[in-house]
Amino acid sequence: MKIVVLDGYTLNPGDLTWKRLEEIGEVTVYDRTSPEEVLSRIGEAEIVFTNKTVLSRETFKQAKNIKYVGVLATGYNVVDVEAAKERNIVVTNIPTYGTNAVSQFTFALLLEMCHHVWAHNEEVKRGAWTNCPDFCFWNYPLIELSGKTMGIIGFGRIGQAVADIAVAFGMKVLAYDTYKNVALESHSIKYAELDDIYRNADVISLHVPLFENTKGMINRDSISKMKKSAMIINTSRGPLINEQDLAQALNSGAIAGAAVDVVSTEPAKMDNSLLSAKNCIVTPHIAWAPIEARERLMNIAIDNLEAFLTGKVENQVK
Repeated sequence: MKIVVLDGYTLNPGDLTWKRLEEIGEVTVYDRTSPEEVLSRIGEAEIVFTNKTVLSRETFKQAKNIKYVGVLATGYNVVDVEAAKERNIVVTNIPTYGTNAVSQFTFALLLEMCHHVWAHNEEVKRGAWTNCPDFCFWNYPLIELSGKTMGIIGFGRIGQAVADIAVAFGMKVLAYDTYKNVALESHSIKYAELDDIYRNADVISLHVPLFENTKGMINRDSISKMKKSAMIINTSRGPLINEQDLAQALNSGAIAGAAVDVVSTEPAKMDNSLLSAKNCIVTPHIAWAPIEARERLMNIAIDNLEAFLTGKVENQVK
């Protein structure tokens, strides 16, 4: 059985092993694959793994041996699922590997916005503390989270994990989701509509999938409803935010800050308006990437393949 991994580097840059996969079949792992190389690299393979390499209708039309596609991520928009289904090709994804990693990183971004730890560290090393007439100094407003309200848009596994951390910090949580599980509500956690979150939240954190109805949901209109002191965090999908609108709001002081781990085009282009916006942190899509989370992802991906080979498909994309 021939198995191809089209873009394995971000999952495994050398600190993990493909040994389990190699025990299943003849494995070829490519670090990266350009659109022009997709068909030649798939060749006669029956099993194809992809992370961000696009598998289009034309790919499935020409690569006639494919029986299974394993997406090495939660999002599967890189695969033409309908075209795969028409050819009885099973497509699976990895729905739950990054809950702890992404929720932790969400708060790493939030705490950096609240305390500007690295900037103050740099100031100390430049001598600002040594030359300060007082025993301490700060160059940015410092924010205490206790008593603040976090609006969580998308209340699945990651959203719920973020809520647990928020409550531990003494925050109130307003949660939005198209499916409401009222059993999750408590003294500190309540469901709310989007407009209520926009108007009342001190921090808004995005954890929804990218669909047509969520694309650009953070825009001039939704931002206009927010507090001037509000901060926005996006560790989900870049296109959830209209970046020009957010940059304009940050530069004008309409909101206080933003931190994004994802942008509309990745890698980020240097003309992306958020790179030069005031009070905006941009990190290179790393919330998912602790070694523990990547190892979990790889193991689930191989579990998915083994289940498929035994006729018991798991985590199939519908």
